Amino acid sequence: MIKSNFHTHTHFCDGLNSPLEMAEKAYSLNFISLGFSGHAHGDVEFYSMSKEDQKRYFAEISILKEKYKGKMEILCGLEMDLYSSKPEITPDYTIASVHYTKKNGEYLSVDESAESQAAIIKNYYNESFENYAEDYFQTLVTAVEKIQPDIIGHIDLLMKFCETHNIPETEKYLKIAEKYIKILCTFDVPFEINTGAMARGKRTTPYPSKNLLKLIKQYGGEICINSDCHNKDFLDFGYNDAENLAKACGFKYHILLSKEGRKKVNF
Repeated sequence: MIKSNFHTHTHFCDGLNSPLEMAEKAYSLNFISLGFSGHAHGDVEFYSMSKEDQKRYFAEISILKEKYKGKMEILCGLEMDLYSSKPEITPDYTIASVHYTKKNGEYLSVDESAESQAAIIKNYYNESFENYAEDYFQTLVTAVEKIQPDIIGHIDLLMKFCETHNIPETEKYLKIAEKYIKILCTFDVPFEINTGAMARGKRTTPYPSKNLLKLIKQYGGEICINSDCHNKDFLDFGYNDAENLAKACGFKYHILLSKEGRKKVNF
């Protein structure tokens, strides 16, 4: 498999390593391209970049672009939520994701912990995971409409704790997901297969689940494979699993981003 990653976090937001450390590791793994995707500045500042750090982030990635010119393509992107601010500098690409829903003026974290998620569902969604899922997916559609991204990030992040806390994909949940996947596929934006939760020991399979990937395939969606890396040692974590899952769902190729635009690369 040709290696690349377009979902990479550094110490400018909630990652462990510097951009240079990430690039050095990617190059040692024979990556052809590496895209940085720091959490864009926005209303929720706990995990996102400050405006000042975002400027430094763009400047540092710009230096790396020159350093690796002709050896490995470096792209400078942003991962953006519905509540992210419009960046002052235009990124090379964007990922639209949902890390928070918003109820009664409060930002409610999707993936902080299984315990916080359970409390949110109890206190804000009448103890209904399906009501929570409806709000989550609607927020994602609204974010994609607003951001017009190049990648849709971890579409089922709300299922991060599905294995550790026995949260099933019920028939009702899958019908909700299908409704919104059908809408999202009309935007002609690839969905990532994301191995980040595997690297952090939260799941044994990538996002999205096999059932959701089959729906994405059914409605004409495309995929790209990313590690959602926060630690340089996991840059290509689970890529074989992701490729095998994609092929099992009928995908013949994945999408790479480049300065020239999207590229289809066969498995």
